[in-house]
Amino acid sequence: MSGKQLSFAAGAGSAFLLIAALGFQAAGYAPCELCILQRWPHVAAVVVALLIWLTGRVRALAILGLLAAGVAAGLALYHVGVELTWWPGPAHCSGGVGDLATMSTQDLMSRLQAAPVVRCDEVAWSFLGISMAGWNAIFSAGLAVLWATGAKRGN
Repeated sequence: MSGKQLSFAAGAGSAFLLIAALGFQAAGYAPCELCILQRWPHVAAVVVALLIWLTGRVRALAILGLLAAGVAAGLALYHVGVELTWWPGPAHCSGGVGDLATMSTQDLMSRLQAAPVVRCDEVAWSFLGISMAGWNAIFSAGLAVLWATGAKRGN
């Protein structure tokens, strides 16, 4: 396959992951803050693929696609670590509300009301023991390989 075809395939892969995420959301799996954050690099990768189609400049743009896929994989791995309690997630979506001993009742109520409904440290869905964030990490890493190969092959 040419670099252009590989770049299109990688962009289509990101589009597929976005459609799948929206499908899960439509099926009732509300995304947490980290889930939504993981979508943005895929949006960027789709835009890069469209730019390659419009301009024909594969090598330079495919490197941007590689960067986007790498960021998506990194964010997904971070999310997996939060889910598996390898490290703490953002306090506002992982159950941390601060030091309860020093907080007034009014401060506690304000923080609880402002907290997201969907927690980042709980797995909403998994397949073969791998969460959605885990699958995103796996697929994003594969897309990064496609982008890298596309960049190497160029036009």
